[in-house]
Amino acid sequence: MQIISIRQQPQWAKRAIDYFQKQWASAESMMVYEDAINRAIDANNPLPQWYILLNDNHIIGCAGLIPNDFISRCELYPWLCALYIDEAYRGQGLGKRLVNHVIRQTQLLGFNQLHLCTDLTGYYEKLGFFDNGLGYHPWGETSNVYSINTPLLS
Repeated sequence: MQIISIRQQPQWAKRAIDYFQKQWASAESMMVYEDAINRAIDANNPLPQWYILLNDNHIIGCAGLIPNDFISRCELYPWLCALYIDEAYRGQGLGKRLVNHVIRQTQLLGFNQLHLCTDLTGYYEKLGFFDNGLGYHPWGETSNVYSINTPLLS
């Protein structure tokens, strides 16, 4: 198993875009992942970052590290987004592995917290995240916001 940064290995961009779109996009939001991933490759800022999890050159998971996840809590950043592990590979700790990778990257970039929004309960608490209240999406829904402290590396 290998975690790939699309920014560091842009030859994976097309396949990563297809994978993120398949897992997360609707017909109306297909361009969000294509544009975000393609623009991240040569971005001057350290965010966003997009990661894929490979098993024998097949993408089996993904995650992003972004400045905001379409939520009102703009005082918080960066955000873990789009975490996904193929169903056939769940229960093997691969989601945790991807989350830990994103936490490590968060630390390397000099951030002392990482945040996410979700309606899922129970999973992220097991990984050390704490409830940080509600956030509001532009389309009128709310999500729970979770945060984790990521002590800066020396």
